[in-house]
Amino acid sequence: MRSVIDRMERAGRAPLHSLPPAAARKAYALGADVLEIPRPALPRVEDLTLPARDGHGLPARLYAPQTGGPLPLLLYTHGGGFTIGSIETHDTLCRELARQAGCMVVSLDYRLAPEHKFPTAANDAWDALAWLAGNAATLGADPARLAVGGDSAGGTLAAVNAILARDAGLPLALQLLIYPGTTAHQDTPSHRRFADGPVLGEASISWFFAQYVRSRADRDDWRFAPLNADDVEGVAPAWVGLAECDPLVDEGSAYADKLRAAGVPVDLEIYRGVTHEFIKMGRAIPEARTAQADAARALRTAFF
Repeated sequence: MRSVIDRMERAGRAPLHSLPPAAARKAYALGADVLEIPRPALPRVEDLTLPARDGHGLPARLYAPQTGGPLPLLLYTHGGGFTIGSIETHDTLCRELARQAGCMVVSLDYRLAPEHKFPTAANDAWDALAWLAGNAATLGADPARLAVGGDSAGGTLAAVNAILARDAGLPLALQLLIYPGTTAHQDTPSHRRFADGPVLGEASISWFFAQYVRSRADRDDWRFAPLNADDVEGVAPAWVGLAECDPLVDEGSAYADKLRAAGVPVDLEIYRGVTHEFIKMGRAIPEARTAQADAARALRTAFF
């Protein structure tokens, strides 16, 4: 991990929070695959468009490890502070989850800030899940075996989807939360400890959320901060994977505790000595491959 950080520093690239959003997206996309393992080939990869409540068509990509079915389905929402990231930046990770878990993965390009403020991303994620639940069979998926997952801001969206699914009576097999954001004001000890990074620091977090939220009141909404949800009893079982050297590690642990206190089964893994984004660094960090295998194992256990 230290070697990766040193190489990032030597590269001397401008921090994302110093760039306009469009430029930050391009910069993030350019570096997204640098530390990834080679993209695995899959027998079925298809681009889709899913309907949002306002008529907008949401781009999505379906990955399947086989052409037959029906397969269990994971809806994956990518990270990037609600401002950057895309299907392409998380293509390898979604392929690996599909391959190792033996499930279909649908990766969603929800709308990004600042063009689309809170709660657009949360609404898009739920609209996609609701559509998939009603149309899974047309894709070759099993509507009785659905899960949600995501990393960072995408982990937030997955946690929100799990609560909304509970409220809608939609059973989910698992919520796969990879270093999710769950707190309202980024005031935990780990946010102070890692305020200057590495990889993700306070300046970047504040910039991301300044793009996304409309007011301070949005931060207290549970759809931004799932730790503020009044009740999480009865939500889907959770697999929570955290990075030890990450500003988000404390809030991830706190959300796992909140779920456990409500009687929700939780499998919590904290990967030592690694930072935010580590799960997409499989070429350089063995813990990334371990975490991918652990996440896939959790999906297989939940689905099969």
